[in-house]
Parts: sequence; structure tokens; C-alpha cells
Amino acid sequence: MGFLDFITVPLGQFLYFVYNTIAFKNYGVAVIIFTIVIKLLLLPLTIKQYRSTSKMQEIQPLIQDIQRRYKNDKEKMNQELMKVYREHKYNPAGGCLPMLIQLPVILSLYWVINQPLKFLLRKSAEQINALGEYVLKAIGEANRAYISEIQIVNYFNDHISELANVSDLLKPNELINFNFLGINLGLIPTIDVSLLFGSQAAVYLPLLVIPILAVVTTYLSTKFLTPKGSEDKSNDAAASTQSTMALIGPLMTLFFSFQLPAGVGLYWIISNVFQIFQQLYINKYVLSKKEVTEK
Repeated sequence: MGFLDFITVPLGQFLYFVYNTIAFKNYGVAVIIFTIVIKLLLLPLTIKQYRSTSKMQEIQPLIQDIQRRYKNDKEKMNQELMKVYREHKYNPAGGCLPMLIQLPVILSLYWVINQPLKFLLRKSAEQINALGEYVLKAIGEANRAYISEIQIVNYFNDHISELANVSDLLKPNELINFNFLGINLGLIPTIDVSLLFGSQAAVYLPLLVIPILAVVTTYLSTKFLTPKGSEDKSNDAAASTQSTMALIGPLMTLFFSFQLPAGVGLYWIISNVFQIFQQLYINKYVLSKKEVTEK
């Protein structure tokens, strides 16, 4: 058992259930439904985190004033800060705890999508290794040390007749079809010109849609996630941090989109789109309601 298997295994079984039932064995639809359900389950924690962040922005001028006045008296500074926290009912750890709870789930989601044999089909390490060795031998890469689980599934999707040779390891009804709207979500997007404009252009050109949408939605979701007032130019440090995050997030997404299967990219896209609408909901129905209540 891996460190996060107690989370990852149930998530993998849930994704496989969705794939076999309400998604009608459409992997892309399964990932979309799966992502939305997980985000809905995490919504209470997200609201709590955003409320904490919003409150922090609200009292930031008071905190900065105290830090300036008592910069040479740490004890007095801490006492005054605690007083501000109590008066405004703010818990400094309130924004961190929800994030710490969500982090293992987010990490687990990556492994669920990236390791379908282990977490969806519940194959043992020995079975996965045996399947990997068979595929490496079949494609003539005996010196290669590793082949991903998605690559293994993709191989047998393209060579179904060969399942007879590994019938004790993988059954035809266990194969997962990664094709979604003309895109193979099991492949990794690439900028290799020979693949994009060669004989496999029809396969790899559509894959570029995933990184592009992932980057755009990451940027938009980052902008929507910025609490009101955090872009106030009077707070240069906060504004600078927000600008940096708005740039780093999309750049990291762009980098990893070309390192991981497109299925992971689809998860990011749906997650970002959900987050945008989630933020609109929080701003209109959660924070606005809170502001009316406090008046």
C-alpha cells in the first residue's frame, strides 16, 4: 500500500464505476463527471478557505499598521495581532487547514488518472510488471526500464487480438477506451514537429487542444480566485504576489501538460472551469450574504 492508497483506491474505484455506468464507457465523460463530483464534495472546504482569505484581506491594513508600530517589540506585536484576530473572529490557521485536507485528494486524483491498471482495474504490481514486460518486448524496446500503465492499455487497445497471450492478466472487457471527441486521452501531448505534421498528425495535432485549454482555464481561474481588494495597488506586496501567481500557474500547467497524459489535462480543464463558476457562486451567494449579515 502506498502512502495515499487509502484515498486513491476508493477514488479509482469510483472513477471506474462512473466509466462503466453513467459515462457508458466513455473515459472523457467519466473524467468530467468524476471531477465535478469531487469538486462538489470539496466545496464546503473551499468556501471555508475563501472566507478565511477574504477576511485576511479585510484586516490586512490593521495587521500592517500593528507590524509597523511594534516592529521593535515582538511580544507587544503578537498581543495586538491576537486582539485584532479575536475582534474580527479570524483564525490564522483557518485558510490553511482546508488546503491541507484537499492536498492529499488532489495528489491522489493524479495517480488515479495516471495509473488505471492499479487503481481502476486493481491489478497487482506483479501483474502490471508482467504486462509492461510483454508490451516492451512486443514493441522492441528491451532496454527500456519503464512503460506507463496508460501506454500498456493503449497498446492492447490497438492490438486486441494479443490479449489472448495475456488472458490471465488482462481481459477484453477490462480495456479502457481513452478516445474522447477525437482525442486520445491516454497519449501525452507533444511539440515534436515530426509527430504533429507527419503520418500521425491526425492523432497528435488534436492533442494540442488539451494544453491550450488547460493554460487558458488555469489563468482565468487564478484571476477569479483573487479575492476582492487583493489587487489594491496600495498593497504592493500583495499585488506583486497575485501577479506572480497568475503567471506561474499557467506556466506550470503548460510544462506538465506536455509531460502527462491528456486525461490529466482534461481533469485540470474541468476543474478550472468548475472553479470559475464556483467562484461566481461564492462571490454572489456566500460572501455577499455574509456582508449583508454583518451590516
